[in-house]
Amino acid sequence: MSSHPDLQSEQAHIDRAYERVAALRASATALLESVLRQRGGTPQSVAERDVLVRTTLHRLAQLELGAESLCFGRIDREEGESFHIGRLAVSSEDQEPLVVDWRAPVAEPFYRATGVHTMGLARRRHFATEGRRLLGIEDEVFGEGGEELELAGAGALFTALERSRSGRMRDIVATVQREQDEVIRAELGGVLVVQGGPGTGKTAVALHRAAYLLYTYRFPLERQGVLLVGPNPVFLRYIGQVLPSLGESGVALSTIEGLVPDARVRAVDGDVAARAKGDARMAKVLARAVRDRQRSLRYAAEVGFEGFSLRLGVREAEAIVASARRRPGTHNARRRHVEALVARHLHEQYRRAAHRRRRTGLWVDQSADGHDDGSAQAGPGGDGEPTAPELAEGGLSQAELWWRLRRLPAVATALDRMWPLLAPEELLHDLYGAPPLLRLAGKAILSAEELAGLHRPRSATLEEIPWTAEDLPLLDEARVLLGPRSRTRRADDEIRAYGHIVVDEAQDLTPMQLRMLARRSISGSMTVVGDVAQATGSRAPSGWEDIVAHLPRRRRGHFTELSVNYRTPLEIMELAGRVLAVAAPHLHPPRSVRSTGNRPVFVTAGQEEMAERVAALAHDETMEAGGGTVAVITAPSWFEALAAGLETKGIAFSRADRHGIESQVTLIPVGTVKGLEFDAVVVVEPARIVGESAQGLRALYVALTRATQRLTIVHAEPLPDVLR
Repeated sequence: MSSHPDLQSEQAHIDRAYERVAALRASATALLESVLRQRGGTPQSVAERDVLVRTTLHRLAQLELGAESLCFGRIDREEGESFHIGRLAVSSEDQEPLVVDWRAPVAEPFYRATGVHTMGLARRRHFATEGRRLLGIEDEVFGEGGEELELAGAGALFTALERSRSGRMRDIVATVQREQDEVIRAELGGVLVVQGGPGTGKTAVALHRAAYLLYTYRFPLERQGVLLVGPNPVFLRYIGQVLPSLGESGVALSTIEGLVPDARVRAVDGDVAARAKGDARMAKVLARAVRDRQRSLRYAAEVGFEGFSLRLGVREAEAIVASARRRPGTHNARRRHVEALVARHLHEQYRRAAHRRRRTGLWVDQSADGHDDGSAQAGPGGDGEPTAPELAEGGLSQAELWWRLRRLPAVATALDRMWPLLAPEELLHDLYGAPPLLRLAGKAILSAEELAGLHRPRSATLEEIPWTAEDLPLLDEARVLLGPRSRTRRADDEIRAYGHIVVDEAQDLTPMQLRMLARRSISGSMTVVGDVAQATGSRAPSGWEDIVAHLPRRRRGHFTELSVNYRTPLEIMELAGRVLAVAAPHLHPPRSVRSTGNRPVFVTAGQEEMAERVAALAHDETMEAGGGTVAVITAPSWFEALAAGLETKGIAFSRADRHGIESQVTLIPVGTVKGLEFDAVVVVEPARIVGESAQGLRALYVALTRATQRLTIVHAEPLPDVLR
């Protein structure tokens, strides 16, 4: 590649493009400085200045390439046109394209053309680069009778795959393959489901799709926003630089837990409770729990006011609650209707009583049901009901009376009994802490075992409640049912919705978590990626239909599958495939296109020497990997012992739960490793991984498929049958 005859001329073109980027940056910087020096002006000019500042800052961010290469290829069309393909569009002073953005329609053949379907190309050229320096060129020449190419730019692809990993994911914009590009450029709208096994690049594809959609549908999506949801904070840190490297920094990244910022996870649920809380049936339980808090009075409420005895009877309260239930809206919003009806009822009594006092001077008594008992007559001549003009004479208006009554203890107590204002935390705290409320809400929906699993003692304050990860979707559901507690809406009362949502590792999301995501979609436009074979949560879906059932159906959805494993060598996938054949016989692993010749190594160690042996293996792997990364993957029960062993051995390492994967050696629990990749992996005690994971063999399958080069398995206990 390095001896290509066009190397010098292509380097000159790349240099010219870099010089133009530098000029564009200088021009944008000068414009920004000039705008920031401006002061004052009309409101319109200030607003225009703010827009110009935001636009210029965004442009500067796009032009910041860092260490990434600007240009990575070229296409030559049959009619003679040539286009250089790169990270962003760069034009010369006379607007001639020096580099075409990889997302532009004209760049599509760079990823899609094959020997059979050339898409009008005569040649495709891949560059091997290091920053702005061109190291080599790989050409693919198309002609009549061409053969179907399995991989585009195989040399550049394998060079990228063999490169050592770091603690940050790299983009694959230069080596995207045809089936990946079909996903990236799929049209906006509906739910796109992408099934992809280990090493198929599904995460990278999802990220590149987000960048593509923002480029292609900039007008709606820049305003509506794009959300990317990952499985855990470690994963989000790992992928955090990919979108900025593609020129897009406006995508919001979050975990499922991060979408409910008001509650802090402090505890872990048992298996029964976790499964019950994740089930879609909990939506009905919560709706019923809210309805159960809308109830009549046990006894009539007596309200003394300025010598009058006002009364809200049981039957009247029941009718008011029934009326409020028939109205649309959230629970807290309908409290106003309840208050209005109570105010009307009490004001009517007040007017009649005031009229009688004025006309007869008699005290007005009432029967137990809240109606007059006839002991005081009113109206002309003391006989019959008072007329409207007579009732209107003097006294307080309904609004004035209610303003004074609503703070009286008897009235406040009655309202809180009939229709309490509730926060989501209060609703769930009360529900979990009261078995009668649980039985009432869950009757004929949950089993007795599930109801018992949901119960937990009440906490002294809301701040001390030991929320679990499974509680957060229920709090979110309750938030929708209840609405804001305060009549003054705040910004955080609204659930933020997005124009497009990208979800990674979706196979582990519960139905209640999927409902969370569905309500955050403006139009039902989502990209959902994952691997059913790697489902390791408390409930493993049998197929994607179990997941899609809880997502928006406003538009027709689509399903596609990534079938090629670029990351995991054939030797490792053969072993992992044996595990999958037992864990999920109806599923098949992706086909590996790489072979390293390094077969998985099994090491036996005694229980007492396990930590020391693992530390020694990690040290050896760092020597072998050079600057590459090494992961020690373990079950939770071995985590602390292995950490102590690595420290004793003097090996610098990161605990993934605290520091991410920034060090060369990372100690990581199996539940956190999904979506990550390392040059070398040491899997510790497979039997423990199987025994301590909700989906044991699937968790082992995940652990075995994280390595790009070498895999070592260390054990003291007997190996699971599939590994023997």
